[in-house]
Amino acid sequence: MSDAEEARRVEGLVSAQGKAVELFAEVEARGLVAPGAGEREVSDRIRDLANEMFGTTRHWHKRIVRSGPNTLFPYRDNPPDRVIDEDDVAFVDFGPIFEEYEADFGRTYVFGDDPDKRRLLDDLPSVFDAGREVFAADPDITGRRLHAEVSRLAAEAGWEIGTWHTGHLVGEFPHETNEGARVRSYVTPDNDTRLRGVDRAGRVRHWILELHFVDREREFGGFYEQLLDLA
Repeated sequence: MSDAEEARRVEGLVSAQGKAVELFAEVEARGLVAPGAGEREVSDRIRDLANEMFGTTRHWHKRIVRSGPNTLFPYRDNPPDRVIDEDDVAFVDFGPIFEEYEADFGRTYVFGDDPDKRRLLDDLPSVFDAGREVFAADPDITGRRLHAEVSRLAAEAGWEIGTWHTGHLVGEFPHETNEGARVRSYVTPDNDTRLRGVDRAGRVRHWILELHFVDREREFGGFYEQLLDLA
């Protein structure tokens, strides 16, 4: 792949994330994630807003809105629809496609004044930034090492990782066909390969850092997700 083609890819991925940031700023401004609304209802509200703002009708993975104890469930589970409560944590995980490039974006919302839930809201972006620094500091970092560092940072903040990985490849839709080996496509303890490099088609591999933190004893968790290697 030429330098010009790669530059267009980077521009497409960064632009897609920028639109996701705009979308969720408007979600917050309109109060679309709110107590009294069902998770499915909130998901549909955000989908409709994305269509209104960007004409986006496709999402490369299922739309997720989870609240209360449902925030403990990993991506692949499908807990029953639940109404957001007055003192809940809720999170959103969306993967809109903008001009054939995938965005993958997750944010957490806290209602009420519970200090631990408020701490979670602060810890998610802090650990994300620290994880990005770990990645930036080591050109040869592997999926295993980054996963271990993110897990350590989460534990130091008092949280458990809620799923089997802490990130994945992202690119043109659908990215899942770009890389044949499943383990190599994720930030996981089983991935001993360098995260930086090119895929089998010669394209630079770009990554999402995905944080799902949980407190199983108190039955709540939070989520934060966006580009790892591009800004």
